Amino acid sequence: MANRLSLDDARHVLDAALDKAVEIGQPMNIAVVDDGGHLIAFARQDGAILGSIDIATGKARTSALMKLSTEDLGKAAAPQAPLYGIEVTNGGLVIFGGGIPLTDDGAVVGAIGVSAGSVEQDVSVAQAGVAALDGRG
Repeated sequence: MANRLSLDDARHVLDAALDKAVEIGQPMNIAVVDDGGHLIAFARQDGAILGSIDIATGKARTSALMKLSTEDLGKAAAPQAPLYGIEVTNGGLVIFGGGIPLTDDGAVVGAIGVSAGSVEQDVSVAQAGVAALDGRG
């Protein structure tokens, strides 16, 4: 991968996430972005909530820009936590689970964002995409 997420890598991540969504029976919107948060690959499964298109892309972008899962960012952004209010920066960030960085040799090369199910389902589908890339290296 050479510390860069290619279209082939992004499609591999996307396909694994799509397979997981089918396995759990929840239509999803799935976005894969590069390390700058720019979209590389996207899919909306039949029946996935239309409003979640933007959320999936936002989760991926947030995760790539912050180099952190959106779930972990949400914990750090809770009231009284050190990053409280961060979601209003950078044109809007998403601070609930479903966005996870994609790495190569410890470097963040992009991220996956998933939306349209419960937060737990979104995280599970995103993790399947991450695992597919990790298994490829």
